[in-house]
Amino acid sequence: MRTLRKLIYRDTVSAIGFVVLAFLAMFFFFDLLDEMSDVGRQFGDVTYNIWHALLSVSLGLPNHLYELLPIAVLIGSIFVMARFAQSSEFTIMRTSGLGPWLALRTMLTLGACFVILTVAVGDYIAPAAERIALTAKAKYLGKTSTVGSTGAWLKEKNKSNTLAVNVRAVRADGALTKVRIFEFDTQGRMVLQIHADSGQVLEDADIWVLNNAQLTRFQYTDNAGTEAAQLTRENSSTLQWPSSISSEMLVAAVHKPDRMPTVELFQFIQHLKANDQSAQKYEIEFWRKVFYPLSCLVMVVLALPFAYLHFRSGGIAGYVFGGVMAGISFFLLNNVFGYAGNLQNWSPMLTAAAPGLIYSILSLGAFAWLVIRR
Repeated sequence: MRTLRKLIYRDTVSAIGFVVLAFLAMFFFFDLLDEMSDVGRQFGDVTYNIWHALLSVSLGLPNHLYELLPIAVLIGSIFVMARFAQSSEFTIMRTSGLGPWLALRTMLTLGACFVILTVAVGDYIAPAAERIALTAKAKYLGKTSTVGSTGAWLKEKNKSNTLAVNVRAVRADGALTKVRIFEFDTQGRMVLQIHADSGQVLEDADIWVLNNAQLTRFQYTDNAGTEAAQLTRENSSTLQWPSSISSEMLVAAVHKPDRMPTVELFQFIQHLKANDQSAQKYEIEFWRKVFYPLSCLVMVVLALPFAYLHFRSGGIAGYVFGGVMAGISFFLLNNVFGYAGNLQNWSPMLTAAAPGLIYSILSLGAFAWLVIRR
Protein backbone atom coordinates (compact mmCIF):
# COMPACT_ATOMS: atom_id res chain seq x y z
CA MET A 1 0.00 0.00 0.00
CA ARG A 2 2.87 2.36 0.71
CA THR A 3 4.10 1.97 -2.87
CA LEU A 4 0.62 2.65 -4.27
CA ARG A 5 0.19 5.72 -2.07
CA LYS A 6 3.57 7.05 -3.16
CA LEU A 7 2.60 6.56 -6.81
CA ILE A 8 -0.72 8.38 -6.36
CA TYR A 9 0.84 11.20 -4.35
CA ARG A 10 3.76 11.68 -6.73
CA ASP A 11 1.65 11.77 -9.90
CA THR A 12 -1.10 13.93 -8.39
CA VAL A 13 1.26 16.48 -6.84
CA SER A 14 3.22 16.69 -10.10
CA ALA A 15 0.05 17.27 -12.12
CA ILE A 16 -1.27 19.87 -9.66
CA GLY A 17 2.11 21.64 -9.67
CA PHE A 18 2.10 21.77 -13.48
CA VAL A 19 -1.44 23.23 -13.51
CA VAL A 20 -0.49 25.82 -10.88
CA LEU A 21 2.60 26.90 -12.83
CA ALA A 22 0.58 27.20 -16.04
CA PHE A 23 -2.09 29.35 -14.38
CA LEU A 24 0.44 31.54 -12.57
CA ALA A 25 2.37 32.10 -15.80
CA MET A 26 -0.82 33.20 -17.52
CA PHE A 27 -1.78 35.61 -14.73
CA PHE A 28 1.81 36.91 -14.52
CA PHE A 29 1.68 37.77 -18.23
CA PHE A 30 -1.67 39.60 -18.01
CA ASP A 31 -0.70 41.47 -14.82
CA LEU A 32 2.57 42.53 -16.41
CA LEU A 33 0.69 43.90 -19.41
CA ASP A 34 -1.48 45.91 -17.04
CA GLU A 35 1.57 47.28 -15.19
CA MET A 36 3.27 48.36 -18.40
CA SER A 37 0.99 51.41 -18.54
CA ASP A 38 2.84 52.80 -15.48
CA VAL A 39 6.36 52.05 -16.70
CA GLY A 40 8.22 55.29 -17.37
CA ARG A 41 6.12 57.40 -14.99
CA GLN A 42 8.02 59.83 -12.79
CA PHE A 43 7.19 60.19 -9.10
CA GLY A 44 9.52 62.62 -7.41
CA ASP A 45 13.07 61.59 -8.22
CA VAL A 46 12.10 57.98 -8.91
CA THR A 47 11.17 56.56 -12.31
CA TYR A 48 8.94 53.49 -12.38
CA ASN A 49 10.82 51.04 -14.62
CA ILE A 50 10.35 47.47 -15.82
CA TRP A 51 12.10 46.00 -12.77
CA HIS A 52 9.65 47.73 -10.46
CA ALA A 53 6.78 46.35 -12.54
CA LEU A 54 8.23 42.83 -12.39
CA LEU A 55 8.57 43.13 -8.61
CA SER A 56 4.97 44.31 -8.22
CA VAL A 57 3.59 41.54 -10.43
CA SER A 58 5.69 38.88 -8.68
CA LEU A 59 4.40 39.98 -5.29
CA GLY A 60 0.85 39.52 -6.58
CA LEU A 61 1.43 35.84 -7.42
CA PRO A 62 0.78 34.52 -3.86
CA ASN A 63 -2.72 35.98 -3.96
CA HIS A 64 -3.34 34.32 -7.33
CA LEU A 65 -1.96 31.08 -5.90
CA TYR A 66 -4.46 31.24 -3.04
CA GLU A 67 -7.34 31.72 -5.45
CA LEU A 68 -6.16 29.02 -7.87
CA LEU A 69 -5.17 26.20 -5.51
CA PRO A 70 -8.57 24.44 -5.21
CA ILE A 71 -9.27 24.52 -8.97
CA ALA A 72 -5.70 23.38 -9.66
CA VAL A 73 -6.19 20.50 -7.19
CA LEU A 74 -9.36 19.53 -9.06
CA ILE A 75 -7.80 19.65 -12.55
CA GLY A 76 -4.63 17.82 -11.52
CA SER A 77 -6.52 15.14 -9.57
CA ILE A 78 -9.05 14.53 -12.36
CA PHE A 79 -6.27 14.22 -14.93
CA VAL A 80 -4.34 11.69 -12.83
CA MET A 81 -7.41 9.63 -11.88
CA ALA A 82 -8.69 9.57 -15.47
CA ARG A 83 -5.24 8.59 -16.76
CA PHE A 84 -5.06 5.78 -14.21
CA ALA A 85 -8.47 4.54 -15.39
CA GLN A 86 -7.60 4.79 -19.08
CA SER A 87 -4.33 2.86 -18.70
CA SER A 88 -6.01 0.31 -16.37
CA GLU A 89 -3.48 1.18 -13.67
CA PHE A 90 -6.25 1.85 -11.18
CA THR A 91 -7.73 -1.57 -11.93
CA ILE A 92 -4.38 -3.12 -11.06
CA MET A 93 -4.27 -1.04 -7.87
CA ARG A 94 -7.72 -2.32 -6.91
CA THR A 95 -6.70 -5.95 -7.46
CA SER A 96 -3.60 -5.24 -5.35
CA GLY A 97 -5.74 -4.30 -2.37
CA LEU A 98 -6.62 -0.62 -2.89
CA GLY A 99 -10.23 -0.76 -1.78
CA PRO A 100 -12.73 2.10 -2.17
CA TRP A 101 -12.41 3.42 1.38
CA LEU A 102 -8.63 3.19 1.31
CA ALA A 103 -8.60 5.11 -1.98
CA LEU A 104 -10.92 7.73 -0.48
CA ARG A 105 -8.73 8.04 2.61
CA THR A 106 -5.63 8.36 0.45
CA MET A 107 -7.14 11.20 -1.56
CA LEU A 108 -8.46 12.95 1.55
CA THR A 109 -4.98 12.83 3.10
CA LEU A 110 -3.59 14.45 -0.02
CA GLY A 111 -6.38 17.03 0.03
CA ALA A 112 -5.65 17.82 3.70
CA CYS A 113 -2.07 18.71 2.78
CA PHE A 114 -3.35 21.20 0.22
CA VAL A 115 -5.80 22.57 2.82
CA ILE A 116 -2.83 23.41 5.05
CA LEU A 117 -0.98 24.93 2.10
CA THR A 118 -4.01 27.06 1.16
CA VAL A 119 -4.35 28.34 4.74
CA ALA A 120 -0.65 29.21 4.90
CA VAL A 121 -0.75 31.07 1.58
CA GLY A 122 -4.04 32.88 2.26
CA ASP A 123 -3.38 33.94 5.86
CA TYR A 124 0.36 34.58 5.88
CA ILE A 125 2.17 34.63 2.54
CA ALA A 126 -0.35 36.51 0.37
CA PRO A 127 -1.12 39.33 2.88
CA ALA A 128 2.59 39.88 3.56
CA ALA A 129 3.39 39.99 -0.16
CA GLU A 130 0.51 42.38 -0.81
CA ARG A 131 1.73 44.77 1.90
CA ILE A 132 5.21 44.76 0.35
CA ALA A 133 3.67 45.43 -3.07
CA LEU A 134 1.62 48.33 -1.69
CA THR A 135 4.74 49.76 -0.07
CA ALA A 136 6.60 49.55 -3.37
CA LYS A 137 3.75 51.23 -5.29
CA ALA A 138 3.49 53.98 -2.68
CA LYS A 139 7.24 54.58 -3.00
CA TYR A 140 7.51 54.44 -6.78
CA LEU A 141 4.06 55.67 -7.88
CA GLY A 142 2.67 57.47 -4.85
CA LYS A 143 -0.36 55.17 -4.81
CA THR A 144 -2.38 54.70 -1.62
CA SER A 145 -5.08 52.27 -0.59
CA THR A 146 -8.56 53.74 -0.68
CA VAL A 147 -12.15 52.66 -1.24
CA GLY A 148 -14.74 54.55 -3.27
CA SER A 149 -14.64 58.33 -3.63
CA THR A 150 -15.03 59.16 0.08
CA GLY A 151 -12.67 56.63 1.64
CA ALA A 152 -13.37 54.31 4.56
CA TRP A 153 -16.01 55.00 7.22
CA LEU A 154 -15.92 53.49 10.70
CA LYS A 155 -18.03 53.96 13.81
CA GLU A 156 -16.87 54.01 17.43
CA LYS A 157 -18.53 54.50 20.81
CA ASN A 158 -16.94 56.11 23.84
CA LYS A 159 -18.41 56.50 27.31
CA SER A 160 -21.30 58.76 26.30
CA ASN A 161 -21.06 59.79 22.66
CA THR A 162 -20.80 58.18 19.22
CA LEU A 163 -18.07 58.92 16.70
CA ALA A 164 -18.02 58.58 12.92
CA VAL A 165 -14.49 58.33 11.52
CA ASN A 166 -13.59 58.84 7.87
CA VAL A 167 -10.15 58.16 6.38
CA ARG A 168 -9.66 59.01 2.73
CA ALA A 169 -6.70 56.67 2.16
CA VAL A 170 -4.26 54.44 4.03
CA ARG A 171 -0.66 54.22 2.88
CA ALA A 172 1.26 50.97 2.97
CA ASP A 173 3.39 52.22 5.88
CA GLY A 174 0.22 52.85 7.94
CA ALA A 175 0.07 56.63 7.44
CA LEU A 176 -3.45 58.10 7.10
CA THR A 177 -4.46 60.90 4.76
CA LYS A 178 -7.43 63.27 5.01
CA VAL A 179 -8.82 62.20 8.38
CA ARG A 180 -12.27 63.42 9.45
CA ILE A 181 -13.85 62.72 12.86
CA PHE A 182 -17.43 63.58 13.81
CA GLU A 183 -18.65 63.19 17.40
CA PHE A 184 -22.37 63.10 18.26
CA ASP A 185 -24.08 63.20 21.64
CA THR A 186 -26.90 60.94 22.81
CA GLN A 187 -29.47 63.22 21.12
CA GLY A 188 -27.74 62.94 17.74
CA ARG A 189 -26.29 66.46 17.81
CA MET A 190 -22.77 67.08 16.55
CA VAL A 191 -20.50 68.20 19.40
CA LEU A 192 -17.06 67.92 17.81
CA GLN A 193 -15.61 67.91 14.32
CA ILE A 194 -11.94 67.25 13.52
CA HIS A 195 -10.26 67.63 10.14
CA ALA A 196 -6.61 66.57 9.76
CA ASP A 197 -4.34 66.42 6.73
CA SER A 198 -2.61 63.21 7.85
CA GLY A 199 -2.16 60.92 10.81
CA GLN A 200 -0.55 57.84 12.25
CA VAL A 201 -1.89 55.08 14.51
CA LEU A 202 0.16 54.29 17.63
CA GLU A 203 -0.84 50.70 18.25
CA ASP A 204 0.72 50.31 21.71
CA ALA A 205 -1.01 53.37 23.20
CA ASP A 206 -4.35 53.21 21.29
CA ILE A 207 -3.76 56.77 20.11
CA TRP A 208 -3.97 58.49 16.75
CA VAL A 209 -1.45 61.27 16.13
CA LEU A 210 -3.12 63.78 13.77
CA ASN A 211 -1.15 66.41 11.89
CA ASN A 212 -2.46 69.90 10.99
CA ALA A 213 -5.74 69.27 12.78
CA GLN A 214 -8.64 71.73 12.81
CA LEU A 215 -11.13 71.29 15.67
CA THR A 216 -14.65 72.67 15.70
CA ARG A 217 -16.63 72.34 18.95
CA PHE A 218 -20.39 72.85 19.21
CA GLN A 219 -21.97 74.02 22.46
CA TYR A 220 -25.76 74.01 22.63
CA THR A 221 -27.85 76.36 24.75
CA ASP A 222 -31.59 76.58 25.22
CA ASN A 223 -32.91 80.14 25.17
CA ALA A 224 -36.67 80.42 25.68
CA GLY A 225 -37.34 77.09 24.02
CA THR A 226 -35.06 77.85 21.09
CA GLU A 227 -31.88 75.82 20.78
CA ALA A 228 -28.77 77.71 19.68
CA ALA A 229 -25.31 76.42 18.90
CA GLN A 230 -22.06 78.21 19.61
CA LEU A 231 -19.00 77.27 17.55
CA THR A 232 -15.45 77.29 18.81
CA ARG A 233 -12.58 76.66 16.41
CA GLU A 234 -8.94 75.87 17.13
CA ASN A 235 -5.94 74.58 15.21
CA SER A 236 -3.30 72.11 16.34
CA SER A 237 -0.15 71.11 14.49
CA THR A 238 -0.08 67.78 16.35
CA LEU A 239 -3.12 66.30 18.08
CA GLN A 240 -3.26 63.06 20.04
CA TRP A 241 -6.71 61.49 19.80
CA PRO A 242 -7.49 58.32 21.80
CA SER A 243 -9.17 55.59 19.75
CA SER A 244 -9.55 51.82 19.84
CA ILE A 245 -9.59 51.67 16.02
CA SER A 246 -6.36 49.93 14.99
CA SER A 247 -4.50 50.16 11.71
CA GLU A 248 -5.62 46.59 10.89
CA MET A 249 -9.26 47.71 11.14
CA LEU A 250 -8.55 50.62 8.81
CA VAL A 251 -6.87 48.30 6.33
CA ALA A 252 -9.88 45.99 6.63
CA ALA A 253 -12.25 48.85 5.82
CA VAL A 254 -10.12 49.96 2.88
CA HIS A 255 -9.19 46.59 1.38
CA LYS A 256 -11.42 43.83 0.12
CA PRO A 257 -12.37 41.51 3.01
CA ASP A 258 -11.25 38.41 1.10
CA ARG A 259 -7.68 39.79 1.02
CA MET A 260 -7.43 39.93 4.82
CA PRO A 261 -6.03 37.30 7.19
CA THR A 262 -8.77 35.37 8.96
CA VAL A 263 -7.83 36.59 12.46
CA GLU A 264 -7.81 40.27 11.44
CA LEU A 265 -11.15 39.85 9.69
CA PHE A 266 -12.63 38.30 12.84
CA GLN A 267 -11.35 41.20 14.96
CA PHE A 268 -12.85 43.69 12.52
CA ILE A 269 -16.23 41.92 12.72
CA GLN A 270 -16.15 42.14 16.52
CA HIS A 271 -15.46 45.87 16.30
CA LEU A 272 -18.39 46.39 13.92
CA LYS A 273 -20.75 44.47 16.19
CA ALA A 274 -19.58 46.33 19.29
CA ASN A 275 -20.41 49.62 17.55
CA ASP A 276 -23.80 48.52 16.16
CA GLN A 277 -22.65 48.38 12.55
CA SER A 278 -23.74 45.86 9.96
CA ALA A 279 -21.22 43.01 9.70
CA GLN A 280 -23.20 40.66 7.44
CA LYS A 281 -20.92 41.05 4.43
CA TYR A 282 -17.78 40.60 6.50
CA GLU A 283 -19.19 37.61 8.38
CA ILE A 284 -19.94 35.86 5.08
CA GLU A 285 -16.39 36.59 3.90
CA PHE A 286 -15.01 35.33 7.21
CA TRP A 287 -16.81 31.99 6.94
CA ARG A 288 -15.88 31.75 3.27
CA LYS A 289 -12.24 32.13 4.26
CA VAL A 290 -12.73 29.41 6.87
CA PHE A 291 -14.38 26.99 4.42
CA TYR A 292 -12.45 27.95 1.28
CA PRO A 293 -9.34 25.84 2.08
CA LEU A 294 -11.64 22.90 2.83
CA SER A 295 -12.79 23.04 -0.80
CA CYS A 296 -9.53 21.21 -1.61
CA LEU A 297 -11.08 18.19 0.11
CA VAL A 298 -14.23 18.61 -1.98
CA MET A 299 -12.10 18.75 -5.14
CA VAL A 300 -10.21 15.49 -4.48
CA VAL A 301 -13.47 13.71 -3.59
CA LEU A 302 -14.99 15.07 -6.79
CA ALA A 303 -12.01 13.72 -8.78
CA LEU A 304 -11.93 10.22 -7.30
CA PRO A 305 -14.99 8.80 -9.17
CA PHE A 306 -13.12 9.38 -12.46
CA ALA A 307 -10.78 6.52 -11.50
CA TYR A 308 -13.73 4.10 -11.60
CA LEU A 309 -14.82 5.03 -15.13
CA HIS A 310 -13.88 3.09 -18.26
CA PHE A 311 -12.43 5.19 -21.07
CA ARG A 312 -12.17 4.42 -24.72
CA SER A 313 -9.08 5.51 -26.57
CA GLY A 314 -8.97 9.32 -26.76
CA GLY A 315 -12.05 9.80 -24.56
CA ILE A 316 -10.20 11.13 -21.54
CA ALA A 317 -10.27 14.78 -22.67
CA GLY A 318 -14.06 15.00 -22.60
CA TYR A 319 -14.29 13.62 -19.07
CA VAL A 320 -11.54 15.93 -17.83
CA PHE A 321 -13.31 18.90 -19.43
CA GLY A 322 -16.59 17.88 -17.77
CA GLY A 323 -14.87 17.63 -14.40
CA VAL A 324 -13.30 21.04 -14.84
CA MET A 325 -16.70 22.52 -15.69
CA ALA A 326 -18.10 20.94 -12.53
CA GLY A 327 -15.34 22.57 -10.52
CA ILE A 328 -15.94 25.96 -12.12
CA SER A 329 -19.66 25.63 -11.38
CA PHE A 330 -18.72 25.04 -7.72
CA PHE A 331 -16.90 28.37 -7.55
CA LEU A 332 -19.73 30.14 -9.38
CA LEU A 333 -22.25 28.68 -6.93
CA ASN A 334 -20.00 29.78 -4.09
CA ASN A 335 -20.09 33.39 -5.32
CA VAL A 336 -23.84 33.28 -5.98
CA PHE A 337 -24.50 32.04 -2.44
CA GLY A 338 -22.31 34.83 -1.07
CA TYR A 339 -24.26 37.57 -2.86
CA ALA A 340 -27.64 35.96 -2.20
CA GLY A 341 -26.83 35.46 1.49
CA ASN A 342 -25.86 39.10 1.84
CA LEU A 343 -29.05 40.31 0.14
CA GLN A 344 -31.42 37.88 1.86
CA ASN A 345 -29.70 38.10 5.27
CA TRP A 346 -29.05 34.36 5.47
CA SER A 347 -26.92 32.79 8.17
CA PRO A 348 -23.29 33.61 7.22
CA MET A 349 -21.93 30.20 8.25
CA LEU A 350 -24.59 28.24 6.32
CA THR A 351 -24.22 30.57 3.32
CA ALA A 352 -20.48 29.89 3.14
CA ALA A 353 -20.76 26.15 3.87
CA ALA A 354 -23.72 25.31 1.59
CA PRO A 355 -21.84 24.98 -1.77
CA GLY A 356 -19.20 22.72 -0.23
CA LEU A 357 -21.83 20.54 1.44
CA ILE A 358 -23.86 20.24 -1.78
CA TYR A 359 -20.89 19.22 -3.90
CA SER A 360 -19.52 16.90 -1.21
CA ILE A 361 -22.83 15.02 -1.11
CA LEU A 362 -22.96 14.85 -4.93
CA SER A 363 -19.37 13.64 -5.27
CA LEU A 364 -19.72 11.07 -2.47
CA GLY A 365 -22.98 9.89 -4.02
CA ALA A 366 -21.29 9.47 -7.42
CA PHE A 367 -18.40 7.64 -5.77
CA ALA A 368 -20.71 5.27 -3.86
CA TRP A 369 -22.82 4.59 -6.98
CA LEU A 370 -19.77 3.78 -9.10
CA VAL A 371 -18.31 1.51 -6.44
CA ILE A 372 -21.58 -0.41 -6.01
CA ARG A 373 -22.19 -0.57 -9.75
CA ARG A 374 -18.66 -1.51 -10.75
